[in-house]
Amino acid sequence: MAATASPGPSSGGTAPGSCAEPGCSGTIVDGYCDVCGHPAAQPAAAAAPAAAPASSKCGEPGCSGTIVDGYCDLHGHPAATGSSSGRSAPSSSVPFSSTGGTYSGSTRSGSTSGRTGSARSSGRRGMLGAGLVEVPRVPYRDPSTAVLTDPQVAEHKRFCSNSDCGEEVGRSREGRPGRTEGFCPKCRTRFSFTPKLSPGEVIGGQYEVLGCIAHGGLGWIYLARDRNVNGRWVVLKGLLDSGDAEALAAAEAERAFLAEVEHPNIVKIYNFVRHGDAGYIVMEYVGGQTLKDILLRHRQDTAAESLPVGQAIAYGLEVLQAFGYLHAQGLVYCDFKPDNVIQSEEQLRLIDLGGVRRLDDPDGAIYGTVGYQAPEIGDDGPSVTSDLYTVGRALAVLSFPFKGYTRAYEHSLPPRAEVPVLALHESFDRLLRRATHERPAERFQDAAEMAEQLTGVLREVLAAEDGVPRPAPSGLFGPERAVPGTDVAKLADGEGVLPPVLPAEAAAALPIPLVDGGDPAAGFLAGLTALDPARLAAAVASAPEQTPEVRLALARVRIELGAFAEAGELLDKVEEDRPGDWRIDWYRALALLAGGRPADAAAGFDRLYSRLPGEAAPKLALACCLERSAPEEAARLYELVWRTDRTYIGAAFGLARVRLAAGDRAAVTAVLDSVPEVSIRYVSAQVAALATAVRDRPPAELTPAELERAGSRLDGLGLEGERHDRLVAEILEAALDWVEHGTGAAVGTGVARPQGTGVLLGAPLSEVPLRRRLEQTYRSLARLTTDREDRRWLIDCANAVRPRTLL
Repeated sequence: MAATASPGPSSGGTAPGSCAEPGCSGTIVDGYCDVCGHPAAQPAAAAAPAAAPASSKCGEPGCSGTIVDGYCDLHGHPAATGSSSGRSAPSSSVPFSSTGGTYSGSTRSGSTSGRTGSARSSGRRGMLGAGLVEVPRVPYRDPSTAVLTDPQVAEHKRFCSNSDCGEEVGRSREGRPGRTEGFCPKCRTRFSFTPKLSPGEVIGGQYEVLGCIAHGGLGWIYLARDRNVNGRWVVLKGLLDSGDAEALAAAEAERAFLAEVEHPNIVKIYNFVRHGDAGYIVMEYVGGQTLKDILLRHRQDTAAESLPVGQAIAYGLEVLQAFGYLHAQGLVYCDFKPDNVIQSEEQLRLIDLGGVRRLDDPDGAIYGTVGYQAPEIGDDGPSVTSDLYTVGRALAVLSFPFKGYTRAYEHSLPPRAEVPVLALHESFDRLLRRATHERPAERFQDAAEMAEQLTGVLREVLAAEDGVPRPAPSGLFGPERAVPGTDVAKLADGEGVLPPVLPAEAAAALPIPLVDGGDPAAGFLAGLTALDPARLAAAVASAPEQTPEVRLALARVRIELGAFAEAGELLDKVEEDRPGDWRIDWYRALALLAGGRPADAAAGFDRLYSRLPGEAAPKLALACCLERSAPEEAARLYELVWRTDRTYIGAAFGLARVRLAAGDRAAVTAVLDSVPEVSIRYVSAQVAALATAVRDRPPAELTPAELERAGSRLDGLGLEGERHDRLVAEILEAALDWVEHGTGAAVGTGVARPQGTGVLLGAPLSEVPLRRRLEQTYRSLARLTTDREDRRWLIDCANAVRPRTLL
């Protein structure tokens, strides 16, 4: 149940008389019985008019189109109906409940919204989900079909509107149906669940009522036609109680806020009219389905309990755009939940702005819903961070079966291990936990920040689902600076397949946080990026002004030079000017890693991962820290980064190192082969894959096919000179070892040595040809080297491998 603002005292409306309730001797005073509290009898509402049937030909002047499913197939205008003489804009499906019932689960509702135009789909992908994910369309439908034939509020949805009470009202007792009007038995607040407008009534001399379409916390919502604007469909949103002063004030506040709002993701208000003692907001109507109804329909149509994570995130990104706009206007939405946003075709609209209030209004009524509302609302009031809290809660409800979100987990999330979706997508889990943190200071601080991280998480989720990378430049970090551990060819025998990476090397290779463009020294710092650390330190130290960005840059350079104490002092000064700047924590963790303390650094990078769940850099840094102490966890993080964005080559080599340490050479080759050909590290990756196939392997593990593939891989790289010849020698050495020892055969045993049938680097895969080819390679390397000792050693190798002859 949603908490709503407390209603004020009811006011009168009928003359005194006897109570019409059977068995009651009370008298009607100010419209209500002074004994049982039942209101005076009121006339019943008439039934809604039926929609006129569609004609076969379009009635628009000069149009030759045909009416298909109620709309012209040329220009999209709807067929004329008997309820209006003017032309109406088409709409989408039923705005609140696709089943035609009462508004499902909402305690406060607003109008429907969307765009007008052709009912036919364009076939293009919409903007939902930043163009990354396909969201099923909600098709258009004749809005007159949204009118309820028997408008009633189900008994289980009848609650006292007093936010301090919330008692069940209007419930059945002793076989008698519950009252639709009366007084709360606990706090005596009046309630009414009967429509106040009848079909055919004209409101404000302009809006012809067709009937009720939904019920929300502030009363019934009606569909009407605007007689003054070509019969345009509109929504009239009334009050829960026409005598409720506070509810009336809330409606007037909604009108005032909406009049200022102009955003494609927010429903538009046209007018505000009074009818009798009640007020009605006139709002845009282009129907659709609420996200709650979309979720319920998804459950009915599939075996899934929740929406796909990508679809839920797509909705969240649209909502955050609307919230960003509202917050920039000094407004907070307060009561966001899946009930209060509608999808129509490919567009999302926020509805029900009755809870919107100004950030600088400490005395305004506070609206919210249990399970979505931030815990500090009662004491501190709404804020930007409490709005973002509701988005996080809604994302959770949409993306996994969130049992107990209004009770046991009212202000928390279930453990990650208990929710398969969260266990599968750790970054999404961390984003939800930051968005819904119990302390506002730990949450996202603005909608743009949350949207940026949510977009990064969406890229990860989609890449995990289909294996297709979704790269994108970061708005917070620069690119990877280096890829340590790629110079495979320089390793000598027995030194391993892939070079080990020292903590200082890993720290120096990580991306650098971007400079704040608003800092006075931003331009000065931008011109120094190509300098080596020593020269950069001197240049930054001589900056005309020691701004926070200058100090951060100087701290980074001090870390690279090993002056960790000086770096710490600089970071302390920056923190005095910019408390809470996440880059301070980044450089402190970086200093720990560069100083050879990866375990301590891991804790800092892990916190940054939770703060920036959509960024690759914290995951990459954390993986570097865990590579030796927790290799499987490091592999998971490396793979997450690499699968999402193939520009982080360090993640590929890191994953290769971890897999090699586990003895999985096939996995090493697979990840190295996935380095794109356009990458500057492609050749290094191919050389590493070649080395993985032949280096430091027992001869019995090798096969002729593997050797031949290694030779073909080398031929395809187009290398020349000493680098090429050293790799040739390495492959030939492995092949010769296989020939001599591959099956346990040895000289003098009389057992035949294995012989291959293929050709390796121009030589048949048998002993004598391999020896001759290897001898030539050693002598070629001896001629190329400038080192005397190396030349002597290579000549000795050539002599040793030369085939024996009779002469």
